[in-house]
Amino acid sequence: MSTPVPRRVLPVIVLSQFAGTSLWFAVNAVLPDLQRNWALPATALATLTSSVQLGFVAGTLAFALLMLADRFRPTRVFLACSLLGALCNAVLVLVPPSFGLLVALRFAVGFLLAGIYPVGMKIAASWYREGLGAALGVLVGALVLGTALPHGLRALAADAGGAAAPWQLVILAVSLFAALGGIATAWLVPDQPRTVGTRVTPRALAAIWSEPRLRASVFGYFGHMWELYSFYALAPVIIAVRWQGTRVSALAFWAIGAGALGCIAGGLLARRLGSARIAQWQLATSGCCCLLAPVLLQAPAPLFVAWLLLWGTTVVGDSPQFSALTARNAPKEVVGSVLTFTNCLGFAISVASIELFVRAAAAWPLGAVLPWLALGPALGLLALRPLLRPLAAAPSG
Repeated sequence: MSTPVPRRVLPVIVLSQFAGTSLWFAVNAVLPDLQRNWALPATALATLTSSVQLGFVAGTLAFALLMLADRFRPTRVFLACSLLGALCNAVLVLVPPSFGLLVALRFAVGFLLAGIYPVGMKIAASWYREGLGAALGVLVGALVLGTALPHGLRALAADAGGAAAPWQLVILAVSLFAALGGIATAWLVPDQPRTVGTRVTPRALAAIWSEPRLRASVFGYFGHMWELYSFYALAPVIIAVRWQGTRVSALAFWAIGAGALGCIAGGLLARRLGSARIAQWQLATSGCCCLLAPVLLQAPAPLFVAWLLLWGTTVVGDSPQFSALTARNAPKEVVGSVLTFTNCLGFAISVASIELFVRAAAAWPLGAVLPWLALGPALGLLALRPLLRPLAAAPSG
């Protein structure tokens, strides 16, 4: 008989995931302040964002190869990574200005995020084996809100104080929030009996290439990742075309945070229409937002804001659906390895995209740069076609 799920489990995991992942873009939110106070180079946005992504890739591989969440209690792994991540973030307010040290600390935060985001998913999966699809949409939505939170904190603190909040306060608030999230999970979420995980195997790479339906979902995800984190990095830059100051932080929060709605709504719609169809619609919509950038950058303010909110909603709303499709189509004996390699390769693609587009945005007009983000959604839509063919007969999700 399965153990009844305590009612508090999902809300606590969601809030803790939200808190922990707020570390992801904490420095991005206060980067204008750091650039003034630390005399950072013009390329800092690309370098710092990429360092977090590379840290996450390294952490994901290390955690999987060492099977840390299988060898130790997942809630304790989550707690340790939340506390260490909060420490690596908070130490910024104590150290002397150093770009090299800042890059190293962001890499460390990215590495530790591999013990927060994927491990939080593992904890949820251990409790929600039957209803994981719905829980997954809520958890990815929490990740998105966590990513947006530092921008929102900067805007709120500025509104309360009448001027841009000191960057130290934002960094410390995010660090405290992340630490509390780890403590809440360790204290309030019981551990399920641990199962023996399977070791990561390179055979998963062969499966990704040889299984047509798995290849379709994985390559669709790669197209999604080409666009996603470059949008997150560039959202404040896009908004700064029209506004300055705390309005940039406020609108960046809403534009990025809107993705939570896309994740949750997409999960609900996928029950009726299938994951592949929802992923297709969201990928196509976000791709159109890229292509329309030259026109909408100059549009009236209400249309400009609506465009950003639509883009933010759909740029990440397909993410839970790609995860579900990949897990569903992977051979059972290598599903964990497939998800690990897919995650790592997707984030590696995001690093290449960030480096390319953030640097290009500093050198050329945004209207000439942003449409090229649509290359990812376009290739993703082409890759998805094998998963769409049977939808007339039966939904795929």
